[in-house]
Amino acid sequence: MSTLEFAGRLAGRLGVNLLVGYLCRHPERNLTRLVGMLKRLAPGDRDRQFIDNLMARVLDDPRARQRLAELGRNPRFLERWICNWVLETLFLGNRKRLRQGQRLGVHIPQFMLIDPTEACNLRCAGCWAGEYEARTMPPELLDRILNEGKRFGMHWIVMSGGEPFAYKHILDVFRRHRDICFMVYTNGTLIDDRVADVLAELGNVSPAFSLEGWRDATDARRGPGVFDRVMAAMDRLRQRGVLFGASLTATRHNVEELFSDEFIDFLIDRGVVYCWSFHYVPVGRDPDPALMITPQQREWLARRVPEIRARKPILLADFWNDGHLTGGCIAGGRYYFHITAAGEVEPCAFAHFAVDNIAHKSLLEVLRSPIFQAYQKRQPFNDTHWAPCPIIDAPAALRDIVAESGARPTHPGAESILRGALARQLDERAAEWLARARRMEAERAGSRPVEAKGVGAGPTAAEGAGLRPVEAEGPGLPLAGD
Repeated sequence: MSTLEFAGRLAGRLGVNLLVGYLCRHPERNLTRLVGMLKRLAPGDRDRQFIDNLMARVLDDPRARQRLAELGRNPRFLERWICNWVLETLFLGNRKRLRQGQRLGVHIPQFMLIDPTEACNLRCAGCWAGEYEARTMPPELLDRILNEGKRFGMHWIVMSGGEPFAYKHILDVFRRHRDICFMVYTNGTLIDDRVADVLAELGNVSPAFSLEGWRDATDARRGPGVFDRVMAAMDRLRQRGVLFGASLTATRHNVEELFSDEFIDFLIDRGVVYCWSFHYVPVGRDPDPALMITPQQREWLARRVPEIRARKPILLADFWNDGHLTGGCIAGGRYYFHITAAGEVEPCAFAHFAVDNIAHKSLLEVLRSPIFQAYQKRQPFNDTHWAPCPIIDAPAALRDIVAESGARPTHPGAESILRGALARQLDERAAEWLARARRMEAERAGSRPVEAKGVGAGPTAAEGAGLRPVEAEGPGLPLAGD
């Protein structure tokens, strides 16, 4: 690090400390003042309009104002996330990754998804982790990966599993890497008072709780009593000023429930700040394509999520329908990639194929993996960002990627999405969705809608619900790095 870089980083962190202290003295009043200053500095009308829309959602909603007041409970958490995520990941990190990537001739993504263990205290139906052996990553390997990532400008790491909090070294890892922000997908049942106290003290970890919907739906998949244990864990974190989110897996049976006003309002009232939406993908243990949301439901969801974002104080992302925000698929090392507990380097948490194992190679070597190269040269995978995914939207592309790179399946049965009955079903579903997606793209562009072949002439679920057509949203709530 040069003297100039060090001075800039030090000045940035000192500025963050002053900013956090100012905010925490009177969060709502001082945030309004800071946003007013930011608006005056904004370079254009579009940016100022985005700031106005965002603040209207925050200041006009008493739930959002309450969350602002809670910021003062844990200044350490706010300071860590501004430093590690905003400063180190987005501002300094983006430049560092670009500069080093150009020098090394490789694309360096923004973050990694790492499974420290495949062990889990639950046995949820359909979870991909259930297909792996219950292997655990040695802590020295995990430390090495994190340190190499930081040298490339990665200060944001996502963890899944298995259950990350079942990894006995997990809190020590968080302590050793306080200059990283960790977002952790968790079932929530292992976050007791002791763990919550540590997370509040460290300030660099934000759990995202997995839910299937209300109590009956969640307990049916995860086990009796799990929903109530998740609610108790949320309460512990909220009392300690630890911001947290939710992770929702939409199936054809629960999608309307998950994205109903009632359930979204429930999450907001519980203190959920952000929410990641995943569509069920038929991989993992006992894949069942009948659980996938239908094309009609997916179109409804594509219209419904922007409506929620426009009206409610929650950061909401729908990975399969938000391709216009991300420029298509984010996997394959473009924005991120996945490392299993066994060290296998997969392009995506749902694409269970690998060429390299990071236990035997450096991070730089795996970033040069032929499977990442095969991914990146094909991205985007379709001519519409409504269909970004090579698994469910362009399955022929995934077959080509695996064949070209020589990738191997990372667990028995992973290859079932490449051939046979399941592959044929994915091809049929992809063709049906692509026709619908192209019509939606035409609507978004403001041209005459294109009739979607193979789709019934009756009203879609979205039209039946009276939702507006998909349209360019203008300034919205972009994903990190967008």
